[in-house]
Amino acid sequence: MLRFRYQTFEFGNTDVHVRTLRDRQQFSDPEHIASKFGISSANWSLFGVIWASGEVLANLMFEHEIEGKRILEVGCGIALASLVLNTRLADITTTDYHPKAEEFLRENINLNNGRKIPFVRTGWEDDKTNLGAFDLIIGSDLLYERGHANLLAGFIHQHAKQTSEIIIIDPGRNNHNSFSRNMNAFGYDLTQTTYNKIEQLTQPIRGRDNFRILRYLRC
Repeated sequence: MLRFRYQTFEFGNTDVHVRTLRDRQQFSDPEHIASKFGISSANWSLFGVIWASGEVLANLMFEHEIEGKRILEVGCGIALASLVLNTRLADITTTDYHPKAEEFLRENINLNNGRKIPFVRTGWEDDKTNLGAFDLIIGSDLLYERGHANLLAGFIHQHAKQTSEIIIIDPGRNNHNSFSRNMNAFGYDLTQTTYNKIEQLTQPIRGRDNFRILRYLRC
């Protein structure tokens, strides 16, 4: 039986309530749905907890310009940033590879009395998602495997409008340079800054965490 944790995150005067897995030791795949997608028992729980990078992205999305923009969160997991955007009535769509992510998203929307957020379970290698194109694509801590740099860049390019903005939060992993080279090949210009409001975060910070805000623009 899965055990859960309930948390409230504060963004200015806005509270966002979330149900997550209690910890990364949780696992339940009785019908082997996740294993059929190649998700091992060791990695099964990773979608279901809040990561510090996700908090950074959520804080940025609380203030980011969103008027008139169609927004996609890639690899959303618990989708804290999308829940924040939903409180702002943003046009937000979410995707994740994990088959349980949609269930948690629905529960958390209900906890916040929010509007429905469209969700598509898809992998970055998929070329027929019917998602359409977006003005703003966001994600956090997505480059934790070497092969992700190429797949993620291709997926984002597939779903970005001709004029678009991409924001990825990276906690100091080694694959962001390869990802940036791929994005540059697609015509995106990179601006890189460091998140300097660590005191806003409630999640544990590892010693090597250095949160890069990778912002790619194509005009």
